[in-house]
Amino acid sequence: RKEEELDSKDAIILHQFSRPRNGVPSLSPFCLKMETYLRMADLPYQNYFDGKLSPQGKMPWIEYNHKKVSGTEFIIDFLEEKLGVNLNKHLGPHERAVSRAVTKMVEEHLYWTLAYCQWVENLHETQKMVSLFGPFSDLLKWIFCHLTKGIVKREMYGHGIGRFSEEEMYTLMEKDMRTLAGLLGDKKYIMGSTVSTVDATVFGHLAQAMWTLPGTRPERLIKGELINLAMYCERIRRKFWPEWHHDDDNTLYESEESSEASKTYSPLQDFSFYSRTETFDEEGNSISQTPDTDYTGHSLFDSDVDMDDYRDHEQCK
Repeated sequence: RKEEELDSKDAIILHQFSRPRNGVPSLSPFCLKMETYLRMADLPYQNYFDGKLSPQGKMPWIEYNHKKVSGTEFIIDFLEEKLGVNLNKHLGPHERAVSRAVTKMVEEHLYWTLAYCQWVENLHETQKMVSLFGPFSDLLKWIFCHLTKGIVKREMYGHGIGRFSEEEMYTLMEKDMRTLAGLLGDKKYIMGSTVSTVDATVFGHLAQAMWTLPGTRPERLIKGELINLAMYCERIRRKFWPEWHHDDDNTLYESEESSEASKTYSPLQDFSFYSRTETFDEEGNSISQTPDTDYTGHSLFDSDVDMDDYRDHEQCK
């Protein structure tokens, strides 16, 4: 979908799948990674939700100065070279190596177990989130989702992880998520107090567990025992996606005119042209909380609290 026609000269055009119906920006971890990266780097971009794959058959992909680039790693390398942006400039050689190792674990291992949960085990719920329009939209969604299910199962088998039982796959998923939780610890972001490229990757994947897999094992894990990952996701969402609101969250976004008695909530918008600098004032967001999902006695609203205070709270329970 092209809301405003822009020439790709000096403008980043991001091709990705349509927005889902549940308010999450994308059901694709890689599309969400790419768009989050652009926001973290504060690069204005144009969204095209036209469903058109890249010449290599990939999604997402970008156009810039009439050059087409696909594959999120190559896109980021391209933008760093052409525009001089670098979210990793504060990292040393060892930290960059750790960052790449984490990226590969998430994209080449955790991704497949989440995809299994999303497109195989939890297909019925995923189908409700897919956004297709037209007189035969329900039929088209059913066809699309079941075709995707077959593709995911076939690719997982080729990868090797799909040859294990469901329980074995979830064991691997849990190990990956616990690794991320241990690496994050009480830090604000994966590599410390400053956001880096790996955060776009990790967020793009963990957001699927947080907001697209209701009632599943990864959701229960991230919102329960691995609460620091949930707080991490909320932190990034509030900072880089101020317009993103999810009905079932315990973090709600208020309009400036709202009051305690009357609140209005803003759904995710399809920005035709997005610049974080122009649209987001971090100090201007008013946030309220509800205690609907409080597995530990510690609300996700407090995702920016000092983790020492959190540990003291846990020890006093």
